[in-house]
Amino acid sequence: MAAEEHDFSVGSVTRHIVSLAIPMTVAQLVQILYNLVDRIYIGHLPGASSLALTGLGLTFPVITIIMAFTNLFGMGGAPLCSIARGRHDTARAERIMGNTLLMLCLSAAVLMALCYGLLRPILFLFGASGDSYPYAAAYLRIYLIGTPFVMIGTGMNGFINAQGFARVGMVTILMGAAVNIVLDPVFIFLLGLGVAGAAAATVLSQLLSAAWVMRFLLGRRTLLRLTRANLRPDGAVLRDITRLGMAGFIMSVSNGAVQISCNTTLRAFGGDVYVGIMTVLNSVRDVVSLPCQGLNNAAQPVLGFNYGAGQFGRVKQAIRFTVTASVLYMLAAWLLVFLFPRPLMQVFNSDPELLEKGVPALHLYFFGFFMMALQIASQAVFVGLGQSRHAIFFSILRKIIIVVPLTLLLPRLAGLGVHGVFLAEPISNFVGGAACFVTMLFTVRHLFRGRAGDVHRPAGE
Repeated sequence: MAAEEHDFSVGSVTRHIVSLAIPMTVAQLVQILYNLVDRIYIGHLPGASSLALTGLGLTFPVITIIMAFTNLFGMGGAPLCSIARGRHDTARAERIMGNTLLMLCLSAAVLMALCYGLLRPILFLFGASGDSYPYAAAYLRIYLIGTPFVMIGTGMNGFINAQGFARVGMVTILMGAAVNIVLDPVFIFLLGLGVAGAAAATVLSQLLSAAWVMRFLLGRRTLLRLTRANLRPDGAVLRDITRLGMAGFIMSVSNGAVQISCNTTLRAFGGDVYVGIMTVLNSVRDVVSLPCQGLNNAAQPVLGFNYGAGQFGRVKQAIRFTVTASVLYMLAAWLLVFLFPRPLMQVFNSDPELLEKGVPALHLYFFGFFMMALQIASQAVFVGLGQSRHAIFFSILRKIIIVVPLTLLLPRLAGLGVHGVFLAEPISNFVGGAACFVTMLFTVRHLFRGRAGDVHRPAGE
């Protein structure tokens, strides 16, 4: 059992994915709670809940850009580490880990300097108004202090999961989120700090998570060691990391582009209240899609390890399981959102105007939600198998080529107004999800063509 826990080429493929998915999903839920808890508390501030929530929504593109660089190195390094482990190349796996940490630290310093220097023009470019800017600026001025902590904690936690220590990865995030949940009401309400208090609680929580991650990776239990030698830049390793991580980077940047286009268009056609509605809808989407994201993130180290070990039959098993489970779950999630829109939105805000206008928007935004599962699962396969070019292309296709133009054009067609913004998402789910899935099937067939992968299957599988 101890060998099977860290060797994904033996034992049940489904069991490996599920055993990783449960703690990883919990860890992701906890990670999301950093921002969700902020939204929940700020969305119920007395007297200014909608405007404060709108201000918080304006910070999302900045936070998304920070996460884009986290994904560039973290999501690029961790799958490569899994592949190297599958090939029993421990030295390369450790070089990948060390170079990832180096780039996370350097990019955090650059991002902090740029954001502080350009804070006001950035927020107005992203859709701020004179009324919402003070709330957004108050949050970001403090949140940016924690940039190194969130990048190291999130980016390096993937190397804990890549070694098979998913429970440890869950606990490292759980500790920080628990602190955030406790400190948020104290700072926001008891000390009267409002949105600034929410940011301060988040920074302290991220500091704890990052410290715990580094403590494990420098400790005795880890299978891979962080050393000074591995922190030295290795051009070949950095090139491989950024190539594979570019998919996650572009996915995050494209999400930021969508958020910017949505915020600016909604403010132009509907005012600040619709920016607040989009903030709530994004929050609901983050929560209900989380199990699907967790399952597919868990599949990536299993896919990478077995691909590196030449176990192609097991890779196919993993793909079949994750795609089927993802689609079935997202169908159930769509039904839940359709039947209970108001209770889901009330978790984040209780303003009557926001709820009245938000329920029809939610029904449009989540139409055909299950099709997103095809994109999520296919992207996981591309990343897990090291096919970064395909993952990058479909990230661009769905968000930049489909969603952003539709967000800008549909509100101006046939009098759709704000409804056109919310229609862009389901259209992209159907077109992008189907195209990505079909391409993934052909890509896998091409990779395994002429390889008798099933002969590698262990006895009993």
